[in-house]
Amino acid sequence: MSRRPGNPSRRIGEGGIPFIGSHSKARPSPLLPIGLVVLGAVLLIVYCYSGSGGQISETEAFSKLEGGGSCTGEVQRAIPILKKAYGDSMRKVLHVGPDTCSIVSKLLKEEETEAWGVEPYDLDDVDASCKGLVRKGFMRVADIKFPLPYRAKSFSLVIVSDALDYLSPRYLNKTLPELARVSSDGVVIFSGYPGQQKAKVAELSKFGRPAKFRSSTWWIRYFLQNSLEENEAASKKFEQASVKRSYKPGCQIFHLKSNH
Repeated sequence: MSRRPGNPSRRIGEGGIPFIGSHSKARPSPLLPIGLVVLGAVLLIVYCYSGSGGQISETEAFSKLEGGGSCTGEVQRAIPILKKAYGDSMRKVLHVGPDTCSIVSKLLKEEETEAWGVEPYDLDDVDASCKGLVRKGFMRVADIKFPLPYRAKSFSLVIVSDALDYLSPRYLNKTLPELARVSSDGVVIFSGYPGQQKAKVAELSKFGRPAKFRSSTWWIRYFLQNSLEENEAASKKFEQASVKRSYKPGCQIFHLKSNH
């Protein structure tokens, strides 16, 4: 909305911090007190949910997820849907992407599920739980621009998130076939939507380049050009399970067949 001339109040800026200007001698608008009350109520709600450590709804979590362009949290939310779609194929899972310790830890708590993780960047500043997964061999660091250190069909399902968006097509041509090679029942890709927030400046040195979020049309064309076949059966089951559980993804999700 455009600012009205002579309005003595300044609206919220990009930083989200309200600022009230100096008193004006002009007669204030009768709507000003109402606006201030509404603004105060909004700020109080935000404080209660973010500042006091209270739980937030899935809708609010989605907003934060989409704003930050992170799909790792989306993978955790989607695990029950993935289990419905893939069934026994969730018995031996490899997750590839940043913060993979959180995914592996959650998967290991699922019944009849084994899980491993590949962190494509580094494992600095991780907690004791993650270090324990590394010591036990569930976690490792590997540059996904090069061949993965696994034999063909080592895992039933490979899930990748927050990693492919940082690769140029040149490296995607090597990485995606590798993900398909080490899986036996499929590859699930979680990718950000175009327009999502790019990586923070502090992350650029870690990722080497800002994220490039591509449209679903771009991905589908890329899969066809590189003979990567969509797993239509799994995709259909995933959609059906999503409808039953009222699950609405905050990231693009693609289901590919493995190379046989």
